[in-house]
Amino acid sequence: LMGFLKIGDRAAGAIKSGGTTRRAAKMVIVDADHPDIEEFINWKVLEEQKVASIVAGSKMHEQKLNAIFEAIRVWDGAEEAAYDPASNDTLKAAIRDAKKVSIPETYIKRVLDYARQGHTSIEFPTYDTDWDSEAYSSVSGQNSNNSIRVTDAFLKAVEDDVDWDLINRKDGTVAKTVKARDLWDDVGHAAWACADPGIQYHDTVNAWHTCPEDGAIRGSNPCSEYMFLDDTACNLASMNLLTFYKDGAFQADEYMHATRLWTVTLEISVMMAQFPSKEIAQRSYDFRTLGLGYANIGGLLMNMGLGYDSDEGRALAGALTAIMTGVSYATSAEMAKELGPFPGYKKNADHMLRVIRNHRRAAHGEVDGYEAMNVNPVTLDRANCPDQKLVALAAHAWDEALKLGEKHGYRNAQSTVIAPTGTIGLVMDCDTTGIEPDFALVKFKKLAGGGYFKIINRSVPAALEGLGYGSAQIEEIVSYAVGHGTIGNAPGINHTSLIGHGFGQAELDKIEAALPSAFDIRFVFNQWTLGEEFCTKTLGIPAEKLNDPSFDLLRSLGFSRKDVEAANDHVCGTMTLEGAPHLSEEHYHIFDCANPCGKKGKRFLSVESHITMMAAAQSFISGAISKTINMPNDATIEDCKAAYELSWSLGVKANALYRDGSKLSQPLASALVEDDDEAAEVLETGSPMEKAAVLAEKVVEKIIVKEVERAQARDRMPERRRGYTQKAVVGGHKVYLRTGEYQDGKLGEIFIDMHKEGAGFRAMMNNFAIAVSVGLQYGVPLEEFVDAFTFTKFEPAGMVQGNDSIKNATSILDYIFRELAVSYLDRTDLAHVKPEGVSFDDLGRGEEEGKRNFSEIDGARGEDPVEVLKKVVSTGYLRNRAPQGLMVVQGGAGAGATALAGTENPAAALQTLVPEVSTTIVAETSAVAVTTSMDARTKAKMQGYEGDPCGDCGNYTLVRNGTCMKCNTCGGTSGCS
Repeated sequence: LMGFLKIGDRAAGAIKSGGTTRRAAKMVIVDADHPDIEEFINWKVLEEQKVASIVAGSKMHEQKLNAIFEAIRVWDGAEEAAYDPASNDTLKAAIRDAKKVSIPETYIKRVLDYARQGHTSIEFPTYDTDWDSEAYSSVSGQNSNNSIRVTDAFLKAVEDDVDWDLINRKDGTVAKTVKARDLWDDVGHAAWACADPGIQYHDTVNAWHTCPEDGAIRGSNPCSEYMFLDDTACNLASMNLLTFYKDGAFQADEYMHATRLWTVTLEISVMMAQFPSKEIAQRSYDFRTLGLGYANIGGLLMNMGLGYDSDEGRALAGALTAIMTGVSYATSAEMAKELGPFPGYKKNADHMLRVIRNHRRAAHGEVDGYEAMNVNPVTLDRANCPDQKLVALAAHAWDEALKLGEKHGYRNAQSTVIAPTGTIGLVMDCDTTGIEPDFALVKFKKLAGGGYFKIINRSVPAALEGLGYGSAQIEEIVSYAVGHGTIGNAPGINHTSLIGHGFGQAELDKIEAALPSAFDIRFVFNQWTLGEEFCTKTLGIPAEKLNDPSFDLLRSLGFSRKDVEAANDHVCGTMTLEGAPHLSEEHYHIFDCANPCGKKGKRFLSVESHITMMAAAQSFISGAISKTINMPNDATIEDCKAAYELSWSLGVKANALYRDGSKLSQPLASALVEDDDEAAEVLETGSPMEKAAVLAEKVVEKIIVKEVERAQARDRMPERRRGYTQKAVVGGHKVYLRTGEYQDGKLGEIFIDMHKEGAGFRAMMNNFAIAVSVGLQYGVPLEEFVDAFTFTKFEPAGMVQGNDSIKNATSILDYIFRELAVSYLDRTDLAHVKPEGVSFDDLGRGEEEGKRNFSEIDGARGEDPVEVLKKVVSTGYLRNRAPQGLMVVQGGAGAGATALAGTENPAAALQTLVPEVSTTIVAETSAVAVTTSMDARTKAKMQGYEGDPCGDCGNYTLVRNGTCMKCNTCGGTSGCS
């Protein structure tokens, strides 16, 4: 089995899903009694261990092998003795160190041979744990959602600690006998270590199966909400529950009308749909399954002043789910009256009516009397539902569904599921997706012109008003979360205290202008906001301190850490409601989210709250629920097993766990912390958000600053210059972009030509290009143009053809400046497909980052090969990527030869002339770039996101969405949605 799974995994990785950049949506499900189940459970665990080995091993090789070269280089004795460990003690120690970390002796010998041939260093490719890195690409199992199918018999065997037989698939004989509890321990460990496999409860799923005469349900789609017979499919549709909440009440009549309407619409879509194979088309027609569901239950509950983890919240969710499915089945029966039941209904009629009766019993709150079920469902909590009208409507809906079904049958074998609704949720303006709670109380909206602004979840003011808080109190509570955006009356640091340090009105105005979009006030108090002259002359800070990435201007002025934190909370907000003025602690639970909110937030929804919410809705869903259970980093293996067992006992059909930090690609909070006593204390005893705050403080000033020499006069282009031409089609319109470069490779001019456009539009684009070119030549940084014109929206726009990195654009200008940013600034975050080749500033080489990967042979003469390269090749054309075919021919002016470091083919690559330095002049080493990247991840975690970049747009705005990840910026998902 595993060999074939690895083939499928490679195929999925190559084919992708839904285009060129989306990861494959592939589900792999293995039964708990399969002979290969042990290997399958631990598949991803072992593959992630391989990733760790590749990362650590590659860096050890890079370090230890170059230490051997260094030991030979510093030898000051006879030349021949330099290569002899018996004579060169430093070399002997370097070889011993290499052997201690298990570097193969053959490779050590190869390095000595390189050294004897005149080479002075080697570049050994190093890897990192980024999700899209070569390390992950080289292992298997990364392109699928893995689940195992467990039966009631297996879980009983776990409870009783008895043996469990693994059965051969061909002849039904016993292949192996294992302890059920040992196998279950492996499941718990795998889920804890790498978030796979998920669990599907086979007997629970099939107890609700409406068509067992046609076979058992054996699998699901990747997100696990659609569970039915093999080779069937359904179309999904979701209703935004919050749109039915008006004037302080849920409009049940409108909700029922929408349910009827969408049931009919989805039935029509069965006839209109296209399917990937004849078998799927035929069986989907025979059973006519529908996928109606809802989204934004979390937003609705918060608006109504109900906690996600409350009896009232679960009762309301159960009632709304019961109404939706009951009305949908009743509508299906009405359509069966007119059109006849689905073709497979006749032989499955008794089974389907049994399932409908069980649904009806749950809606009436009955605790027994269920037919052919090992695990009774969670019934509708009629007593705790805040709206008794909904309880009555739910019971009536199922009465009608059963009565009409007994008379006419049903047009559809299934009618409802709860899908992740990731992308559609954005389109419908949902605060939350599917059955999920909110992930954060404060949202960060990106502005088209760059920057962002903070807004409170719109459910918060509505909930506070419903709870009886006054408008002035609500305003103060909201300001506590999002900040006041001004330092005027802030505690500790304000206008008065700053004037006392020499700040004038001009400086205060600059600070106030920058504060609304600041994530931390320390980003504002620096030389780039205040001006270098003011900082050095008025504040008396030496220039070398200002240029130190670790320099804290506020602390240097004498403000304490507490002063800074207090002012920061006042200006930028705490991003939580815990501790907010006027807010009663008894209302805190209403605003609990999936993750702790902000730096001070400690509250978050428990694992049990997620599972019990699923159970409240599961009894009234035809299919299943796509949802990931978020677990804190300190959750244990036992916690994972307990979560799976609780789900089974409550009748949930499927469950997937995600423990924070369980993937190697997710950064941990302690990664950047220095040995600071106070930081160590916070990291030992603080909450996850407090830990993130420590890290944010340490990296707050560690930003890359490009030194731009602002010329007083126009820096005119040379008469003969390099550049490149890029042809592309944007929204069906041909665009030619031509560039011109200075001698040092900097962009100096652009030309834009539109094919077959009207004279007026072409003239506008030509003159716009001239204006940009003049700006560039007068010293306006390209970065400013990129920030100003990316994400501008006007026609023509849409898909981009002919560009290998940019696949869609919101306008011609958006495309032009994305292309320039990728080619000249290495802004791969604006590319949809990262440019091929090794970047000059790719991360992962530690302190070696930014250094050239060649060493000059002693006595080398002539020009620096880097400068030669810049003179003959267009910087933009190369896109800051290494030209792998460029070689130096040894001979001729041999003294000017250069020895280069090796890569995959060391003997050949030692001759490759490729400097690992960016053609953009950066004032910090890439070690700082690593810090900056981690800073972005840390900030994302503090904002409630997962901390990983989106594979489509590069923004750090990914949130959990069922078993997948969804980007709140572009709407992209890591799987199906």
